[in-house]
Amino acid sequence: MSFTRITEQSSHYHHLEKMSVQEILTNINKEDKTVPLAVEAAIPQIDRLVSAIADKMLAGGRLFYLGAGTSGRLGIVDASECPPTFGVPYGLVIGLIAGGDAAIRKAVEFAEDDREQGWKDLVEYDISNKDVVVGIAASGTTPYVIGALRKCREQGIVTGSISCNPGAPVSAEADFPVEVSVGPEFVTGSTRMKSGTAQKLVLNMVSTAVMIQLGRVEDNKMVNMQLSNDKLVDRGVKMLMERLSLTDYDTARDMLLKAGSVKSAVDEYKGR
Repeated sequence: MSFTRITEQSSHYHHLEKMSVQEILTNINKEDKTVPLAVEAAIPQIDRLVSAIADKMLAGGRLFYLGAGTSGRLGIVDASECPPTFGVPYGLVIGLIAGGDAAIRKAVEFAEDDREQGWKDLVEYDISNKDVVVGIAASGTTPYVIGALRKCREQGIVTGSISCNPGAPVSAEADFPVEVSVGPEFVTGSTRMKSGTAQKLVLNMVSTAVMIQLGRVEDNKMVNMQLSNDKLVDRGVKMLMERLSLTDYDTARDMLLKAGSVKSAVDEYKGR
């Protein structure tokens, strides 16, 4: 099957260095506006991926994100936000990046080219067929990701992928591929731009939809969020006051801090 790496095609814009700052910003914004429409076209694929992840996690499995460079960092960001936002334990959603933790801040040369290391990194977490592994690769050609997904499928582990090229090689290794074709980047080949934005949007959709399926959201509220700072405590108090029709802020705050979450406080109140 022929494969065209659209993410590496030449930008629609030329002589960027001759543009005014306003022209640069306007044109970047013009390109960025196309990303949500590309994500919208991929919703049926995202739906299938979310459903597969939720089924595994409801049965006690974990979600792994695996990527290199910007893609790996985005997976780590999404995974790290799940415990504070939804109150799930650390280790339920795990982000791995080629080159290890050092690569989060600084590029590790050639780490993404190691076809064996992705699987080795997963084995460190006792990966099993209870889990789901989602490979993230803007180009869809990253050896670190492709090798890991191929090994996962050999082991009967459910796989997904998020890429920005139609017909990407990584899609062939995924049970549930998601392809968001955003076209050439404003700066040719700079996939941290539109491709990165598309991946971030898809990851937001995946983790949020999965957590709702797991019962971590009620109505439209983060009732299981961790109370890790004053802003979140205040948000939790106001949720509790609304849910229980309380009028005294301090009483609601005491109840919340004692229970540890809005959901627990509501359950305790209703169980009296």
